[in-house]
Amino acid sequence: MVHTTGPGPSLQEGPDGEARYRLVPGQDAAGVPMRRERDSLGELDVPADAYWGIHTARALVNFPITRRAISNYPDLIRGIARVKQAAARANRDIGALSTEKADIINQVCEELWSGALHDQFVLGAVQGGAGTSTNMCANEVIANRGLELMGHQKGEYEFLHPIDDVNRSQSTNDVYPTAIKLGMVLGVQRLFAEHKLLAESFADKGREFQSILKVGRTQLQDAVPMTLGQEFGGFATTLREDHDRIKETIPFLCEINLGATAIGTGITADPRYPEAVRSHLAELTGLDMRTAPDLIEATSDAGVFMTLSGTLKRAAVKLSKICNDLRLLSSGPQAGFGEITLPARQAGSSIMPGKVNPVIPEVVNQVAFAIIGSDATVTAAAEGGQLQLNAFEPIIASSILQSVVWLTNACKTLRVNCVEGITANEERLHQQVEASVGVVTALTPYIGYQKAAAIAYEALAGGGTVRGLVIAQGLMDAEEVEKVLSPERLSGLTLGTGLITLPPVAIEPEEAG
Repeated sequence: MVHTTGPGPSLQEGPDGEARYRLVPGQDAAGVPMRRERDSLGELDVPADAYWGIHTARALVNFPITRRAISNYPDLIRGIARVKQAAARANRDIGALSTEKADIINQVCEELWSGALHDQFVLGAVQGGAGTSTNMCANEVIANRGLELMGHQKGEYEFLHPIDDVNRSQSTNDVYPTAIKLGMVLGVQRLFAEHKLLAESFADKGREFQSILKVGRTQLQDAVPMTLGQEFGGFATTLREDHDRIKETIPFLCEINLGATAIGTGITADPRYPEAVRSHLAELTGLDMRTAPDLIEATSDAGVFMTLSGTLKRAAVKLSKICNDLRLLSSGPQAGFGEITLPARQAGSSIMPGKVNPVIPEVVNQVAFAIIGSDATVTAAAEGGQLQLNAFEPIIASSILQSVVWLTNACKTLRVNCVEGITANEERLHQQVEASVGVVTALTPYIGYQKAAAIAYEALAGGGTVRGLVIAQGLMDAEEVEKVLSPERLSGLTLGTGLITLPPVAIEPEEAG
């Protein structure tokens, strides 16, 4: 029987404008129809049309921490759906759950996988209890949607129970870590695809700019020449180096502890259940799911999350460095480097007319900063685990899932709104190369370091170009200089100086002893 009177959580606006549920005895949530549910702590009313129930209601009161609800992490919900689906099928196979109930749970989980009812995951991602509230919310949503399909009212749990049926053979401590791992795999797969497209975009620009000579720089000082294509090709290469690192995290995420239940001993689960649920999960996801060899260790360990977080940080930091370079190379346009022009995406100033800022690289920089901070959070949370369980997996999950999404979006906006539209300022680049004393390095094998240094100082003092001074001083003839200072040689696209032979030295024969 479902009751519709009594105290319940009332949706109110907090001082910061955030909508929060609070227990308000004697009120009926502003006339909203309510249903009464019971747990081990007592009775509580929840909105009659809500698919979530009493455990979620208590979590709404207990954890008003963040504005970001679980519904903002669709990959996590989809991961939970697959875990619950696999569990229902496994419980059916071993006789722990009726076919009717298993089929209903399976059907609801397919709906969740497709994106339905995500708005019912209303509680915040950051919560105490090692993810119990998230697991219970999923159990309640699945049960109440299942009851609806069975022709019953929400809350009539005698026909389909959130714990006894939906959570059969499970604990939050094996469901939640497996679900967040699956959610991370889904996100990493999209990240890999977008990251790869970005690398290819830089490679395309490298080919487009392959013959454009420019001044290289070390420590922000003029160095030897290179091509703009080499610079952009280097960006592509450094991104590609992360492809394998990102993909390597997926097998680690596919090691699961389903069947461990509370602490790894498998209490309340049939001995056949771990393999049955693993098999169904592998079939549902298309992934090579493996049961951890030591379920007690797997239930308490958070090493895989540190590995993934560190990989994301590496990729983000390297991408941020590239964005730093793009901002420098496009600086000016008159008083800066001015070597390339980034696409104008928005007016840059509320006071300076005509100003255009590198807003796309800037936002990517900020994503990287956030991911660096997220990695620090994950590290601290992983270290903070105690004994048989890490209670801080909710903050680990929200941190990593956010990092994956943000980095994916950053890669896409950088590619679409920036890299694809970059153009080279060829005339300026040519002028800089002609005026640069860095080219004298290529002449060093022919005229010697000391003479090359003297030529460089004289050129810097305004005495002329390196090319002209070398010829004028008779150190090399014009044809030799042009050959050595050709763009192909300066950029290393063809063999450079090669071996410089020295005059033969006569060797006196050794005297007979």
